Amino acid sequence: MPIAIAVTSSDLVLPPPGGPVPTAAVLQPPEAQPLEDAVAQAGALLERCGHLVVLYPDSLAVAYVHRLHAVRSVLESDRVALLPVALPPLSVGVLARQLRQLSVSDLTPGVLACAARLLAHYIYAGAQLASVARLDRVDVGLGAHVASLLPGARFGVVVNPAPQVVRVGAGELPAGPGFATRMTVARSRPRATEDWVTDAVAPHWRVQGVQEILPLPAESRRWWGTPRAVEFAAAIPDPSVLYQLVASVRREECHWCGLELIGDRCGFCAAPVQRGEGDRAIGPPGAPERAPAGR
Repeated sequence: MPIAIAVTSSDLVLPPPGGPVPTAAVLQPPEAQPLEDAVAQAGALLERCGHLVVLYPDSLAVAYVHRLHAVRSVLESDRVALLPVALPPLSVGVLARQLRQLSVSDLTPGVLACAARLLAHYIYAGAQLASVARLDRVDVGLGAHVASLLPGARFGVVVNPAPQVVRVGAGELPAGPGFATRMTVARSRPRATEDWVTDAVAPHWRVQGVQEILPLPAESRRWWGTPRAVEFAAAIPDPSVLYQLVASVRREECHWCGLELIGDRCGFCAAPVQRGEGDRAIGPPGAPERAPAGR
């Protein structure tokens, strides 16, 4: 059985880009599910799949995060990995989809959980926004704040892997990946006749395809500080490339729980690699080669 991947809302379970992919379990917030039911759900996943990897945006409500930790504590299980992700909600869904793709491979549970941090480096996450006045995820200059007050102003913001803010319509486009990606796009309203994300950014980044998702994840409105957003994420779609990236990183054994890991700490128990065991923190070992256009 594949390792179980779980997310914290149904709008983070994205359709696969092609071919069958195991689905993700959807955990419920405390106001929607009693603790005993949440424990039973997680226990059933562990019984069926052996290990459970839970991804959630780092903006998740504190009460919900406490619920996740309470479930793991009640189960008294070291087979549950709780992984907050510092990416916008749509990108968390994209990352969860990548882990779902890898969950059927021969990667061990510890390596799969640690792979979330590695693969996040390769996701180009951003949005087109009507205003950056309430955006606190990147440094926004005074000029952009003032421009937010102008009617019809639009901004392009990339938050990962490096922050970028551009004015839509000014001719500037954000720098994109140097490797083959597929773009996933979610909107707060139907597409306009002219669309900056799909008509300008996607060709500039030479993405291999665009997948439209409806609706915009509910958490995205709070994450971006505005209900008017077109969120996008360009990521590696090929599971064989994802596998090669993860397999290229040196593996260690966690000195606390004994699971295999990559990077500088265990994804399950969060124990750091002991001094001298890991030479470097997890990070991109090198950009994958860009596939030819139209491949």
